[in-house]
Amino acid sequence: MKFLGIIPARFASTRFPGKPLIDIGGKTMIQRVYEQALKSDLDKVVVATDDERIVAEVKRFGGDFILTSPNHQSGTDRCAEVVQKLSGFDVVINIQGDEPFIDPSQISLLSLCFNDETVELATLIKEISEDAELFNPNIPKVVINDNQQAIYFSRHPIPFIRNAEKEKWATTHQFYKHIGIYGYKATTLLKITKLLPSSLELAESLEQLRWLENGYQIKTKITTIETIAIDTPEDLQKIIL
Repeated sequence: MKFLGIIPARFASTRFPGKPLIDIGGKTMIQRVYEQALKSDLDKVVVATDDERIVAEVKRFGGDFILTSPNHQSGTDRCAEVVQKLSGFDVVINIQGDEPFIDPSQISLLSLCFNDETVELATLIKEISEDAELFNPNIPKVVINDNQQAIYFSRHPIPFIRNAEKEKWATTHQFYKHIGIYGYKATTLLKITKLLPSSLELAESLEQLRWLENGYQIKTKITTIETIAIDTPEDLQKIIL
């Protein structure tokens, strides 16, 4: 199988406009993400963007890019347009463009899911051990079955632990949080982007619920690694070069 890594990159971020082009230790964020992705076992890596300023930067550091529509609602939709323009790839890995120090081993771990030919969608999860993460609605939680397939994603802690105080939930049950990197079979990616938003997706504001609600299975792999995502200017203070 041939693996394509796609890095969706928007200039018009609501919380941090222009963040793909911010300087981090002498390199732009999009360059750092791109270079980290190249260290994995992907066959090709491209930046998918609708902004000529990002295109100019990718050209400057010698990267590959695909210019996409400005009307996409999600990175998944942007990846689907790339697949329509670049043929010959079996699996797409959607790499977050705001994680300048993403570990290449995470990309490789996700790619391993597709050694099983029945897997159509995959993502990474990580164990939760702290209340601050468990009860943070900005951190999606994941419930999995014995086959490590996702049953549900929620911003609320699930399951509800009936016979324990909330302060003890994290030590009573093994909770997982979602790490936002996706893998899709190329054919599946084109199908899921034609689905209409579902009721669960609209309730939780989590697009992966649309896939589950339409009968797709999402394979998960447990990672012990989590890198810093730059969502706001304040997040830059967390970076240690």
